[in-house]
Amino acid sequence: MLEKQVHHGFEWETPEAKARWFQSLSEEERMDLMCEFYDLIVENQPDIARRKRVSQAQGPVQILRRK
Repeated sequence: MLEKQVHHGFEWETPEAKARWFQSLSEEERMDLMCEFYDLIVENQPDIARRKRVSQAQGPVQILRRK
């Protein structure tokens, strides 16, 4: 029997941890989640498809992480 756990803390919210969680989902679960995200975005920003695309950043980009 698989024991489910609830974790609290930023170490469980790293991009790597989120990627591992997403990869643990089945293909059907991933598609359901993507559809839910799409529905959420369109519900809150119905004109998003008509917006102009943002241009790429010029120059270096720095990624900040909380330790």
